[in-house]
Amino acid sequence: MRLRVVDHNKFDDAQASGVETSGVSNTNSKQQFKILSDNRQVRHNFELLDFWEAGVALTGTEVKSARTGKIQLQDAFAEIERGEIWLTNAHFSPYSHGNRWNHDTMRKRKLLLHKEEIEKLWVKTRDRGLTIVPTKIYLKNGLVKCEIALARGKKLHDKRESERKREQESEARAATGRRR
Repeated sequence: MRLRVVDHNKFDDAQASGVETSGVSNTNSKQQFKILSDNRQVRHNFELLDFWEAGVALTGTEVKSARTGKIQLQDAFAEIERGEIWLTNAHFSPYSHGNRWNHDTMRKRKLLLHKEEIEKLWVKTRDRGLTIVPTKIYLKNGLVKCEIALARGKKLHDKRESERKREQESEARAATGRRR
């Protein structure tokens, strides 16, 4: 059984262009990633420890709405109930051509992970007081995927410290740029 731990650094390049292609080790085909929604605020409010890639069970109009990028993850989180993991408070805007069969915008959506992965997440969230937050929703080879992270909430002083580090790094970059 392979765990699908996501390297989140490969998505940082995709933010600029919107699409990234990277080679797959087993085949010669290219995988395409198109970021549909990015939850940048989660990096400010939480310390992200581990990342997982999960499929999302969506209805037809939700997929069409997601392809247009009308997703909000600002207050979203994942919770484990009866051995299943659910994405809660994620807002998928109604599809413009969905008429009366359109989806409920704030319903719980099932995330697709293996049982072993869900059990590991459940143990970590129960024992250590961690939470599961979505960081990105993206298209991968035509399928909607969600990157979730195991996270620990930051205190106010932690947020200030990370802000200070970021400012120091940008000042150092600017100083080295002036020397050239």
